[in-house]
Amino acid sequence: MRKFVLTTLIFTSCLIVKAQIVSLSKEEISALKAEITNNPQAKKIYASFQKSTALYLNQPPNPIDTIRTEGLLRGDPKKEKTKLALPDMNKMFALAFQYRLTTDRNYLNKCISFLSAWAKINHSSGDPIDDTNLDKAIEAYDLIKNDIPLADKKPIDDWLSETAKAEINSKRMKPGKATAINNWNAHRLKVVGEIGYALNNREFIDWTIDHLKSHININLYADGSSLDFKQRDAMHYHLYDLEPMLKLAIIINRGEGTNFYTYLSPNGSSIKKSVDWLIPYIKGEKKHEEYVNTTVKFDHDRAKNNEPGFASGTLFEPKLAIPLLKSGIYFDQEYKNLLNQLLNGQSDMNQIIDHIKQKNRKQINFQ
Repeated sequence: MRKFVLTTLIFTSCLIVKAQIVSLSKEEISALKAEITNNPQAKKIYASFQKSTALYLNQPPNPIDTIRTEGLLRGDPKKEKTKLALPDMNKMFALAFQYRLTTDRNYLNKCISFLSAWAKINHSSGDPIDDTNLDKAIEAYDLIKNDIPLADKKPIDDWLSETAKAEINSKRMKPGKATAINNWNAHRLKVVGEIGYALNNREFIDWTIDHLKSHININLYADGSSLDFKQRDAMHYHLYDLEPMLKLAIIINRGEGTNFYTYLSPNGSSIKKSVDWLIPYIKGEKKHEEYVNTTVKFDHDRAKNNEPGFASGTLFEPKLAIPLLKSGIYFDQEYKNLLNQLLNGQSDMNQIIDHIKQKNRKQINFQ
């Protein structure tokens, strides 16, 4: 009996390790293949995706030791160096998906070479605005993790784990720091959460869920507005705060079945309320002049640097909400028509993937 229990535990553990929560499961990959076969628009989009991904087989990875975007103005050498390296993220993601769709190991091996190159030299400084750029690399890893040879997998696992630990232990996370409660924290939670589910690290997952509850309570307000909107006087930053929270809510729903979209905090706030608060501005029923009363010096610095969209008084552009709505329709199909209006018939591979996730989502209990 004891041997049976032990064997069962080991078997169950293996199943959990293999689970793909951040990307797509085996069954969802099959559904994606069917979508590409049966939907003419999806087939056309995939043909373009396939063509560009084949080019990546002949391109070398371009890793960088430290991602630097946060707090730097356009034209800064460190930011420009990072800009040249970050296309690797989408390349890894494309290679991983093409492998899962075709089982062609050339794509698998190339994706592993990209991930390994980054794992070898890249180190997190614990800055979530920099680390948030790793999304597609984490998704790529999640797609192929069951097929990565152990010798290659361990360094990649260690890299992702150290990134999550750097975020959890960051000095920017300490009580009293604005970056412990503003949009920085939303990105921090998303990074740790997606790494937690990719690695099946329960410590990371539980830490994320616990801190997401407190973040919703502190950062979002019962009327739907947010701390970031109050500080920056910009819908841009309300969006930038909500986007990682929605992405994380989807991952947690896929992993736990828990609904953080309508989760109501002790102060009466929720992600849903804060998304709905934006809708009149996205529809154009209300207008907002961005950054007029911002309290953050960096916003003024970007305006002086003539960076598009950051001049005080610039009207909020509804199309900036497209990424938010793409995530939002996972929980609420009411956003779909508005999203389609903004997209104006345009679509891409990521949207097809999102569609598969929506069709296979966990049962959502709207409270």
